[in-house]
Amino acid sequence: MIALIKTLQVILALAILIVVHEFGHFIFAKAFGIRVDKFFLFFDAGNVKIFSTKAPWFVKIFPKAAEWETEYGIGWLPFGGYCKISGMIDESMDTEHLKIEPKPWEFRSKPAWQRIMVMAGGVLFNFIFAILMYSTILSIWGESFIGNKGNKIYVNELAHEMGFRTGDEILMFDDYVPENFGMLQADLARHAASKATVLRGNDTVNIYIDHSMIGDVLNTPGMFDLAMPFSIKEIAAESPNHGLDLQSGDKIINIAGEEVSFVQEAWPLLEAHAGAHVEICYLRSGDTLSTRMAVDSTGRLGVYLMQPDIQTREYSLVSAIPAGFRKTFSSIGDYLKDLKLVATPSTEAYKSVGSFIAIGQIFPSAWDWYSFLSIIALLSIMLGVMNLLPIPALDGGHILFTLYEMITGRKPSDNFLYITQLIGMIIVFGLMILAFGNDITRLFR
Repeated sequence: MIALIKTLQVILALAILIVVHEFGHFIFAKAFGIRVDKFFLFFDAGNVKIFSTKAPWFVKIFPKAAEWETEYGIGWLPFGGYCKISGMIDESMDTEHLKIEPKPWEFRSKPAWQRIMVMAGGVLFNFIFAILMYSTILSIWGESFIGNKGNKIYVNELAHEMGFRTGDEILMFDDYVPENFGMLQADLARHAASKATVLRGNDTVNIYIDHSMIGDVLNTPGMFDLAMPFSIKEIAAESPNHGLDLQSGDKIINIAGEEVSFVQEAWPLLEAHAGAHVEICYLRSGDTLSTRMAVDSTGRLGVYLMQPDIQTREYSLVSAIPAGFRKTFSSIGDYLKDLKLVATPSTEAYKSVGSFIAIGQIFPSAWDWYSFLSIIALLSIMLGVMNLLPIPALDGGHILFTLYEMITGRKPSDNFLYITQLIGMIIVFGLMILAFGNDITRLFR
């Protein structure tokens, strides 16, 4: 059931994003009087279509559809979608139109600036869609995160190897001051920091980052867990320790003779005494007290812990719009930094590139509007940025050649555009193979 829910979310998200992107091309083409032959969600490879407005049964029900200039439909291959613009060499690799003289309604007959707008329309609509999604999210739910200031890290082996220690408070990565505790690991990688400044006890310590380990940072989750003191909020009603004289704010500092600074250090000690009783020491208003507590069969005391402070920002419908703009452009900047890492072989960030399988894993196992809207906003940004890359077959490649034409006054030949489109398709398929390969490798691991 979980797999089905995730699959449906992936399909719905991709369908929305493809339609948004292709509609950007469509609307600008129509605005400039360019004929759009086909508008398809997913590819109709081999001319196999799940749905088409040119299908006889559809025309029979809606006779006017036969007169529509554009064929709207759904293909069977869910690897994207396309807007077939008359007179343009695109993913279909259709070159029949090149054998005849350009027509006034064709893409190739239009001024360079109009062709650029048509090509940039998809990316523009992706970014506008992200702004709308983020503005909606912020106006409904606001923004909540665990602040970095004042919180300490609990490190894994990689973080320890790099020089970080449990109990450190990260102050800066080079000159960047991180705000969101949950983004510390991403910030370390994205800023390619050479130095981390931490507060260790009462001392400020500089940790110099070995850039050869950035690949490990990208592929090793959980470098910086939140080091939480074992501070009790209340005892659960069903707990075996219900009724003990423990108060909110009591901080456990010793279990079975072993010092405990953070919750993470307590778990193995409690699991070792599962189903038994254990001596604990705790602090209350500066006094050290002790008691015996029962440990249940799962190695837990049955208490609720004091939670870290959550920073929340609330937005009105009006204030959410500029906040949505800021979040979108901040996310674009972050994703560009991610792509820079992927393009740097020494970081091995290319191993983190994923396909639809990886996308499916980030969706929740149960339907959640907040998560769904947040994910499609981010995916829309990723789709937009990827399409801006100056690779033939992508929008960025078409834009690059058109800019060359505007600067030099020389238009690349149709044969040149065909060959570069073919090369671009090979590059794109190569990236898809890399992504699927990474996903399959991770599944086996």
